[in-house]
Amino acid sequence: MTAHQNGTISSEVSDFLLNCFVRSHTWQLSFSLPLSLLFFLAMGANGVLLITIWLEASLHEPMYYLLSILSLLDIVLCLTVIPKVLAIFWFELKSISFYACFLQMYIMNCFLAMESCTFMVMAYDRYVAICHPLRYPSIITDQFVAKAAIFILARNVISTVPIPILSSRLHYCGRKVIENCICANMSVSRLSCDDVTINRLLQFAGGWTLLGSDLILIFLSYTLILRAVLRLKAEGAVAKALSTCGSHFILILFFSTILLVFVLTHVVKKKVSSDVPVLLNVLHHVIPAALNPIVYGVRTQEIKQGIQRLLKKGW
Repeated sequence: MTAHQNGTISSEVSDFLLNCFVRSHTWQLSFSLPLSLLFFLAMGANGVLLITIWLEASLHEPMYYLLSILSLLDIVLCLTVIPKVLAIFWFELKSISFYACFLQMYIMNCFLAMESCTFMVMAYDRYVAICHPLRYPSIITDQFVAKAAIFILARNVISTVPIPILSSRLHYCGRKVIENCICANMSVSRLSCDDVTINRLLQFAGGWTLLGSDLILIFLSYTLILRAVLRLKAEGAVAKALSTCGSHFILILFFSTILLVFVLTHVVKKKVSSDVPVLLNVLHHVIPAALNPIVYGVRTQEIKQGIQRLLKKGW
């Protein structure tokens, strides 16, 4: 691919090489085993959750529809990142085409933002269920879930489009080795001979605006839930509500923290091994995906019973 004079086509390279864990080559294979196990756990657990919700009529309720959205997002994120990383580890398939790289970049940015947005809607669902239980059936309806799904899709599909577009329009001067396992925006943009300040600012501002606003609203929801729960007089109600919401909040905090650590390691990259942000980047696409269906799904009594009923039918 050649660069046009007007700069509309941005690259002199037709593909990139993903060169991950270059300084720790010996443990690529040993890391690939837990990574592949996490991948299969994530795919299997989310698959079982989706099938159970789909086949069990008793689970055709707004809360479980939101869980289905989360599972779908997790499956897409895993499939976008992990098979390619494992192909690099096992078969040295480091090459990724120019357009596939930017497509991967877009899906990662878009779906991570959609997942954050889904967590926010689920936190609101729990807030209404615990703080306004009598009004819950009239507020959290199928129409509410449909509107929430449209909002999740529209906000994040549109707001994350500029990131891969700006990166793909940069001039790459034949440099094609990405020091990462995936096509992360800044790892790719760094190869350009153009000024990437706008790309950095957009990634930073977009990330903190989308994920930051979601996190503030999630934190607010759980603060109000905690306040309401501590006022409950019913025996065991406090423990049950805290157990459910506590595990949800810890998972969301983990989702946000791993992202924050990744950003900070990029900022202070001179002080940490370059493999650390790469490792965090990969794990961020598989660990939450493996944990979400367990924390949100299997710990929910109705889903557990639904899975048991399906297994009995299967046998």
